[in-house]
Amino acid sequence: MTHDSRPHALADDPSVHDPKAYLPLASEEVARQLADIDRAGTTDAATIQNRPIVVITMRGARSGMLRRVPLMRVEHEGCYLAVASKGGHPTHPTWFHNISAHQDVLVQDGAEQHPLRARLLEDGPERQEWWERAVTAFPPYAEYQERADRTIPLFVLEPTN
Repeated sequence: MTHDSRPHALADDPSVHDPKAYLPLASEEVARQLADIDRAGTTDAATIQNRPIVVITMRGARSGMLRRVPLMRVEHEGCYLAVASKGGHPTHPTWFHNISAHQDVLVQDGAEQHPLRARLLEDGPERQEWWERAVTAFPPYAEYQERADRTIPLFVLEPTN
């Protein structure tokens, strides 16, 4: 794991606490999950297919507005994985473009927020290790990869210092 020492763009940004700074959600299901999490103050309040999740806060690639997305919890030694599977769809999820443009993210795991920086994993042993962790955490990822007409991108989200 490499550490990037640049200042984190979201860690001290007061707008992350302002609901008006967030772009409205397109999905009612995601909006419901996030509302449950906000009410409870923890990601333990929601699951995806009865499996734990994290919430990733990022800036929009074009709008610059804050976005939040619940994703499967894949954690290893203080780093997290964002799997851009989109359920095996042939195109990347919107958040893929957001993280590609703005790598500084906040990851809420339980009640804790972690300022992390995203790094796209290239083919190789590190990617393979993370892919195995992802499939262990959420076995349908293997099926998603089979039906997707693309290699599912993986972002490791790691501390900046």
